[in-house]
Amino acid sequence: MARKPNYDFERRERERQKAIKVAEKAEAKRAARERARLEEGGEVAADGAEPAADKAS
Repeated sequence: MARKPNYDFERRERERQKAIKVAEKAEAKRAARERARLEEGGEVAADGAEPAADKAS
């Protein structure tokens, strides 16, 4: 016997899974950009300000 479909729940689950996947992809891209920026030698704090140690010298 087939089960009764619960379309709303299934749609919400698909949307939730998609949102998780999109968030993971965005985090991976952010991390890659951060890593590339640091490898480039442009070490700047996350807020875009210069590190305090560089300003003192």
